[in-house]
Amino acid sequence: MNRDKISKETANLKRIGKKIVFTNGCFDLLHEGHKNLLKASSSYGDILIVGLNSDSSVKKLKGNKRPIQKANDRKLALLNTGFVDRVHIFRSDTPLELIALIRPDILVKGGDYIPEDVVGHKEVLDSGGEVKIVPITPGFSTTSIIEKMQ
Repeated sequence: MNRDKISKETANLKRIGKKIVFTNGCFDLLHEGHKNLLKASSSYGDILIVGLNSDSSVKKLKGNKRPIQKANDRKLALLNTGFVDRVHIFRSDTPLELIALIRPDILVKGGDYIPEDVVGHKEVLDSGGEVKIVPITPGFSTTSIIEKMQ
């Protein structure tokens, strides 16, 4: 989707009273920790939008051996969880531009963050939204899964 379509769609959803929740990440190998984050995120509102790092963005953040799965495969996996309503792939280092465009009611990140460190927290709070932190599910990380596979 392009910027205009995203903007119009989210404006229409808000106009009909839908509460929009946003989270983001690489979601390279979808695991139980990710699913718990998505389930919790979806419980905070009506529409869960996920900002998904593009392949080049993941590579820049995680190194040359990542991502394991291509962006479209990761997108389909997220949509098939039953918790995610929309996935928008972003190419920049952070989802700030996407967050500023969507202006979600709730911005969610995992427990390895504090609200003040979440990208987009200021934009969401300034527009009357909230930032929520979901506790990490112990024992699950993409890096540890990759290490076990090797």
